[in-house]
Amino acid sequence: MAGHSKWATTKRHKAAVDAKRGKIFSRISKELTLAAREGGGDSTMNPRLRTVLLKARGANMPADNIDRAIKKGTGELPGAVYEELIYEGYGPGGVAVLVEVTTDNKNRSASDVRSVFTKNNGNLAGPGALAFQFQRMGQFLISAEKTTEEELMEYAVEAGAEDIKVASDHFEVLCPITAYYSVSQALEKKGIEPDSSELAYIPSTLVPVSEPDVVKQVLRLIDQLEDCEDVQNVFANYDIDEAILEKAG
Repeated sequence: MAGHSKWATTKRHKAAVDAKRGKIFSRISKELTLAAREGGGDSTMNPRLRTVLLKARGANMPADNIDRAIKKGTGELPGAVYEELIYEGYGPGGVAVLVEVTTDNKNRSASDVRSVFTKNNGNLAGPGALAFQFQRMGQFLISAEKTTEEELMEYAVEAGAEDIKVASDHFEVLCPITAYYSVSQALEKKGIEPDSSELAYIPSTLVPVSEPDVVKQVLRLIDQLEDCEDVQNVFANYDIDEAILEKAG
């Protein structure tokens, strides 16, 4: 789940990480396979594969799983043929939602995603209807206990970060997708481990949501989308106060 209150959702989801670890590994495996299929299995020559490997290691994915996924992409092992899709839709309260899907069955994916929107007072939109409200960027969320703004300004900005947002208990570092790997490496060399890091769709326009019932509907929609078999990531442009978000969750 990724909206304006991403820090709160990150903390909320950490409690369920172990229960969903198998699905997390499955999602990353698909990404590794796609990256290897498109750019080869050598991470030194494949920027996308380097990026996904960072995610795999951050999730403590076993090395054997990583190796198998890459070999499926290079054709050394048999595997399903995946393709990537993005579905766009409106959630409760007019919230814009982008759903990243990696699938070997487009009909199944479309049916699953449409069903979740319909059941949760939302509806799918046409391609391009909402994507303009988001910008694709690298995003790092880091607890304030792990570093300082001065350190991030020195190391992350030098590595290519464009913006560092400061909150009471965390930092949000944003960078162009081309700088994601270099920023990741700079943080790693400094011993700063992000609580969350990903290539994300960052909303450029926000929809305030404060009515408790609507907040719950939005969270339920996104949680159910994330539970769909083929869904990789869900991004939304809600603006919910963290206290309300944590209480509703």
